[in-house]
Amino acid sequence: MTITYTPIGHVRSPFESPDEVVHDAVSETEGRIVLDDEYSRGLTDLDEFSHVVVLAHLDDIDDTRLRAHPPHADDLEVGLFATRSPHRPNPIAQTTVELVDREGTTLRVRGLDLVDGTPVLDVKPYVRSVPASADAAFGWLDDVR
Repeated sequence: MTITYTPIGHVRSPFESPDEVVHDAVSETEGRIVLDDEYSRGLTDLDEFSHVVVLAHLDDIDDTRLRAHPPHADDLEVGLFATRSPHRPNPIAQTTVELVDREGTTLRVRGLDLVDGTPVLDVKPYVRSVPASADAAFGWLDDVR
């Protein structure tokens, strides 16, 4: 089965390549999510949320790696699906960013870890799905926090 998506916009970011994304500095990195004009009405009320989830196609990624070395975890190697590594069978990114403001179809965001020009597939409001009081396990991340 082949699944085809058409991008609804693109990313404007200071990063020109995946190698430039410095995970230590991402939390303060500002950029823009620019949607095509035809989606303007769909952005109504989105600016009432503090954060949004961006789904994007990682068009600069051309290989899959089933094992990954997560940032901030010296010498640790884990399975691909236990990470946010971009080297996936379907290079789809999911990133949650702070919505700083919206002007027309442009979302100014903070915490961006996507490369300039990355095609955007979808934007959703961030809604916490695991209650803060829940006993959630975070796998290998619990050991490096």
